[in-house]
Amino acid sequence: QWALLCNATALLLIFRPAYERLEAVFKILLGVLAVSFVGSALWVGCDVAGLAQGLYRLSLPEQRGSFDPLLVAVAMVGAVGGSLMNLAYPYFLEAKGWRGPQYRRVQFYDLLLAVAAMILLNLAVWTLGAELLYPDKQIKALDDLPQLLSTVLGNSGRVLFYLGIFAAVYTSVLGHAAGLAYLGSHAWLRWQAGDQPIRADYRQHPLYRWLAIWCLVSPLIWTIPGMPDFVTLTLIANSAQVALLPLLAGGLWWITASARYIGAQHRNRWWENLIMGVLFALAIYGAVNSVRSLIQFWQGN
Repeated sequence: QWALLCNATALLLIFRPAYERLEAVFKILLGVLAVSFVGSALWVGCDVAGLAQGLYRLSLPEQRGSFDPLLVAVAMVGAVGGSLMNLAYPYFLEAKGWRGPQYRRVQFYDLLLAVAAMILLNLAVWTLGAELLYPDKQIKALDDLPQLLSTVLGNSGRVLFYLGIFAAVYTSVLGHAAGLAYLGSHAWLRWQAGDQPIRADYRQHPLYRWLAIWCLVSPLIWTIPGMPDFVTLTLIANSAQVALLPLLAGGLWWITASARYIGAQHRNRWWENLIMGVLFALAIYGAVNSVRSLIQFWQGN
């Protein structure tokens, strides 16, 4: 019932897109998310030395629980870097009116702020896991970590973390529905127009609304009893997204290296092409390990 209510509210927000209204909701939920996750991590306490070691150590821990550490690591990469939503980011920039070379600097700072916020929030959640989870305490369901917080911080800590979970999930629901609907509608119109300019507004096209409905209604199937639990579904979906990384990294490299697509003035310099080449190689490595970890998971189950 709560899923139906939340998705119906999301549909009201994005069915007829008004970016200013959507952005206001995002800002409020981001504030809740930051207070919840960072506040909970500071409340529990952080091993600064252990955190610093985690930034340069490349080893994986032994498996403790149902999930292989490689699957968990690949899923974390997929949650941040392998998401199809990377392709939707330019549509939100356009909705803000930041279109054209004159906005390149503000686009750069916007992306830098987003990356910094994601790093901070991820470190906060990893800190909670490192401080609260032991061999006899594992995360098998969505309620497990908040329940652990309630034993350490009391009921107020549990409520605080649940607010963060809601903010994280609901911003994802809104962002995916709007972003993927933008992407799909624009791609359809671009294909239909061929080499000619697009005459219609992809944000007002009927396909945008149909895609938004599909993005909000189809996931409700996972609320049916007997479907995979939230943790398993999240790990598998995020791991599968890593397979998209070579397409994202390779496509981005091709666009930014070509004067035809980005202009001679803004195309990659030699050292930027070198960095993109390294990232492309890492993307291929991550995709291979993603497929391998998923195969091992299915074989083990």
